[in-house]
Amino acid sequence: MKMNTKSLLLLIGATSIVACSKKEEVKETPKPALDVVETMIKDVTGYQSFPAVIEGKINNDVRAKIQGYIKEVLVHEGQTVSKGQVLFRLETNALNENAAAAKAGIASAQASVNVAQVEVNKLTPLVDKKIISNVQLETAKANLASAKSMLAQAQANYQSINANIDYGVVRSPVSGIVGNLPFKVGSLVGPNDQQPLTTVSDVSTVYANFSMNEKEYFKFLNDTPGQNLDQKLKNVPAIELQLADGNIYAEKGKIETASGQVDQATGTVQFRVAFPNPNRILSNGNSGSIRLPKSYTQVLVIPEVASYEQQGKINVYKVRNDTAYASAVTVIDRVDNMIIVSDGAKEGDVVVVSGIGSLRDKTAIQPKKVAFDSIANAIKPIF
Repeated sequence: MKMNTKSLLLLIGATSIVACSKKEEVKETPKPALDVVETMIKDVTGYQSFPAVIEGKINNDVRAKIQGYIKEVLVHEGQTVSKGQVLFRLETNALNENAAAAKAGIASAQASVNVAQVEVNKLTPLVDKKIISNVQLETAKANLASAKSMLAQAQANYQSINANIDYGVVRSPVSGIVGNLPFKVGSLVGPNDQQPLTTVSDVSTVYANFSMNEKEYFKFLNDTPGQNLDQKLKNVPAIELQLADGNIYAEKGKIETASGQVDQATGTVQFRVAFPNPNRILSNGNSGSIRLPKSYTQVLVIPEVASYEQQGKINVYKVRNDTAYASAVTVIDRVDNMIIVSDGAKEGDVVVVSGIGSLRDKTAIQPKKVAFDSIANAIKPIF
């Protein structure tokens, strides 16, 4: 079948219109506008945190030395007390009665000694004059010695009872802060009680005890200058204490001791850090976190939000000619929302810091430069 000229022209025109229409539908995908920053060389200080338990410089358990009922509690929890200050009084009525009886026993024994001494004094000259035999005198002297022995025993008994009466007044062994008071007036207490009457802690200086596992311990030794453990401990910079509320304690601490041996039961090495406590803010039993500092001088840093992990490697998107290229970097530490990089980037590289999750390698973008600190100092989003 032949197509006339008019029909052919109409067909060509229709085809052209459809083709033009399809061309108009194909539009370029807009480039995403993403924040970028330049990498920097900085001096930074990182912190490694370890849970810690606080204890006073001296912690003395206060216990009853005799059994008795608590008659008076003369302090309250958290009170500052001096060494020798009376904390408790125990009921000692029975001991007072025993003391009175023992004192009477001393008087009786002393009377016996006096009688025996008179007898010896009387017989001595008679023996000297050979009026009586020496046997009578020796018997009298033996009676005197026995009476003196009874007197000494009575005196010791009285002193023992008096000492127990003194133990009824319970005093503070050191100057410090009174801890918990688990026993109230009327409680029966004694020297065999597992729980002390209270604990008095000297908290003018406090100790924060923390531990490292074996791997952390050897890294600490390798990173700290010094020929031996003592030198290394002296070279550790001042240490911070983060309190339970997240605030940093005002005073800096210093590592005083390290066990240097791995506890076989826990697999850890124990450390003790001393902190001044002039305002008595810290008390025995507080908890917190030791912040062990590590300083880095003139290292390359990138905001941590610019990084992502893929197949066990840390990557960033570097920007060249408005195109983001995935690039692996070597991270040696993470400090204050920044990664410290030893390889894979250099100072002045431009990296993407927003929209990382939706990017792919060699994606064209519209880079928007922002200040490095505005990103590094921001709170990292939690996904």
